[in-house]
Amino acid sequence: MAPRRGKTKNDDDSGDDSDDYRKKRDRNNMAVKKSRVKSRQKTEETMVRVNQLKSENTVLEEKVKQLTKELNFLKELFLAHAGNNVDAKFQNVDLQKLFGESSDQ
Repeated sequence: MAPRRGKTKNDDDSGDDSDDYRKKRDRNNMAVKKSRVKSRQKTEETMVRVNQLKSENTVLEEKVKQLTKELNFLKELFLAHAGNNVDAKFQNVDLQKLFGESSDQ
């Protein structure tokens, strides 16, 4: 069996080496705790931001629906008005095409 390198818990060393090892372990343990807390905090902040963006997205989607309805209403209103007033300006203009509407709407 190959000889072990490094120290183990059972090593019976002088107090200085043991103290240095303990200090290093304590510093490492504190760094690990700090890293985990920071990671947890970042995850929580990310989740809060995700929820904010979802909420904002829902509001914006509703606004798009509302504005689309308003646009369609105004198009219909304009087309009705333009159909009643046969004006020289509109004689050669395809209003459906002008608004980008397909014939299947």
